[in-house]
Amino acid sequence: MKTDVKFETLKSLEAELLVVLAADASTSKDKNAAAEPALLTNDATVAGADKPALKSGEFSASTGETLLLHAPAELKARRLLIVGVGKAAKLSLPEIRKAAGVAVRFAKPRKIRQVTFVLPEHDGLDLAAAARAAVEGAFVGDFDPDTYKSDRKDRSIEQFTVVVPVSADKKSVEAAFREGVILGESQNFTRALVNEPGNRLTPTILGERAAAMCKEQGLPCEVYSTDKIKELKMGAFWAVAQGSDEPPALIVMRYEPKDADKEGPVLALVGKGITFDTGGISIKPADGMEKMKYDMAGGAAMIGAMRAIAQLKPKVRVIGIVCSAENMPSGKAYKPGDVAIAMSGKAIEVLNTDAEGRMVLADGLHYAKQLGATHLIDAATLTGACVVALGMVNAGVFANDEDSYEHFRKALAISGERFWRLPVEDEYREMIVSHIGDITNTGGSRYGGAITAAMFLKEFVDETPWLHLDIAGVAWVDDPKPWISKGPSGVAVRSIVEWARSYEG
Repeated sequence: MKTDVKFETLKSLEAELLVVLAADASTSKDKNAAAEPALLTNDATVAGADKPALKSGEFSASTGETLLLHAPAELKARRLLIVGVGKAAKLSLPEIRKAAGVAVRFAKPRKIRQVTFVLPEHDGLDLAAAARAAVEGAFVGDFDPDTYKSDRKDRSIEQFTVVVPVSADKKSVEAAFREGVILGESQNFTRALVNEPGNRLTPTILGERAAAMCKEQGLPCEVYSTDKIKELKMGAFWAVAQGSDEPPALIVMRYEPKDADKEGPVLALVGKGITFDTGGISIKPADGMEKMKYDMAGGAAMIGAMRAIAQLKPKVRVIGIVCSAENMPSGKAYKPGDVAIAMSGKAIEVLNTDAEGRMVLADGLHYAKQLGATHLIDAATLTGACVVALGMVNAGVFANDEDSYEHFRKALAISGERFWRLPVEDEYREMIVSHIGDITNTGGSRYGGAITAAMFLKEFVDETPWLHLDIAGVAWVDDPKPWISKGPSGVAVRSIVEWARSYEG
């Protein structure tokens, strides 16, 4: 998708589909009055073109609602699309991001290939941030998961243009817009990886895709397999990998800018890359198992984040590590009751082989510290318990360090992604104490499962500042929305990138 930003008035603007936003202008004081939706543009020409439609009462400007007008009066645009963003008082960057996605997904099935999106004019709105949010939303909306349909027709948007008021600061808007393009493309890069079936994205192929991305972006990358994993004594990682005929992959990507502070932080992004998860000997139910190709979404997010970081060029050193394997049942598979010795030397009693993600991350986190990481963040589709706790709206975030969490909280304000903090408190560690080894790989009950998984990972970071992102509930969209298709969401890419950028010297 080609993108562009323009600083123009709307009257003379030629467009296949011109998109303006409208908000619900009603207030709590006028509950019984049907307030006319308010257009979020000061352009009088647009206001005249759609006045009758807005007065009709057919359009309430709720989030994602659309109203299409053909040949709008006094405009050179062929079509005018009004997209609702909900209450005017609650207009936010996430709503703008959604609205851009709605516009793109509205256009695609109607064979409209060019979308011109008008930024809203609203008191206090940062137009640069809004331009970035709009183009991010456009990329999110443009993705469809129908890769392998034999009769697939490419309905992608060819051109997405953001129109900004002429009074805006051109330099800051253009810079933010470029950032949005990079992040949107990187999020979709991640989604494309997660969308791949397990037979077409084995750990080896994931390593090849990561290496190809790194070569394209100028990043050093090493992809190791069985021999290196054994050499490093990654017993937890190997315990999971040994059950599959497909060899594992340990992917190490590096971003080392010359202008970074040599005494400054080294950030490690560690991702779970289970390209297919049967549950192993503790096998999952058949219903829904096909979705388990998405169990590498955390690893894919790290690869996508490294892609964006390479282009945004923050002045901070970053290492990306993905531990990739299949979790399969076989005569070689690890079993409940086994004891695996992790790279750190800790003895892990296996209670459930479907708790494999934390096993591979344990060695990935420890390895990151050996490579010099001073700050850690991991992402994984780790627990169904996190889905039970937070549903499919928020992802979970855990932290052992307040400063690192504060960096992440500020990153969320920019990324617009939704994470909810859950505790890592010492009392929970009692639930993973083993009587034969050091720790067990599950808490042994269904209570607090997301937290005991985080406590397990905490064992392998010691005092290093660390964040754990459990994205199990939001990495895959089961219920499509007007702004995003069913399938992989690419969640966490934007937040991880902003977290990394926050440490720039």
